[in-house]
Amino acid sequence: MSSLRNFTKGFWRENPIFRLLLGLCPTLAVTTTVENGIGMGLAATFVLVCSNMLVAFFRRGIPRTVRIPAFIVIIATFVTVVDLAMAAFLPVPHKNLGIFVPLIVVNCIILGRAEAFASRNPVLASVIDGAGMGLGFTFGLIALAAIRELLGNGTILGISILGASFSPVIAMILPPGAFLALGLLLGLMNWIEERSWFGGSKPTPR
Repeated sequence: MSSLRNFTKGFWRENPIFRLLLGLCPTLAVTTTVENGIGMGLAATFVLVCSNMLVAFFRRGIPRTVRIPAFIVIIATFVTVVDLAMAAFLPVPHKNLGIFVPLIVVNCIILGRAEAFASRNPVLASVIDGAGMGLGFTFGLIALAAIRELLGNGTILGISILGASFSPVIAMILPPGAFLALGLLLGLMNWIEERSWFGGSKPTPR
């Protein structure tokens, strides 16, 4: 697999949210605003890149019998780094994201990439994989958050878009709105796949 293909697969073909359906707990919980989506996505990307790099570097020296505990220790180390850094330098986003920053430790995307990719590939390829999957996760969070914030508040990043006359759909920033917006985006991506825009089979001519 080429480096470009390895990097871009996380944006569409293997998008963690819309294709693999991983990490849905923080996805549904924090995407009430685009700012939260960006914060969670970049935090997860940092952990993905760093943990993939370290797992790939030590992959030959980690016994298979303890590989999962070893991966979790590595992941937890970088989660602690990002958690403390956000608390020190970005207190408002850190407060908004709350418990979901420490819970990156048990995010299936992070552990899944360590087990499925980084433990079997060299360092550079693993870093590229982590960056692509992390940014793909961030893209998914931003897309979902943009829909929820726009319809629920009429804003994007706190900037009024729909004007004072817009009547917010409060349900969109509540849990039911998260499931509704996710379902709509999943349906949209499946429809695009069926239309062959991103590598799907071409529709049969009539």
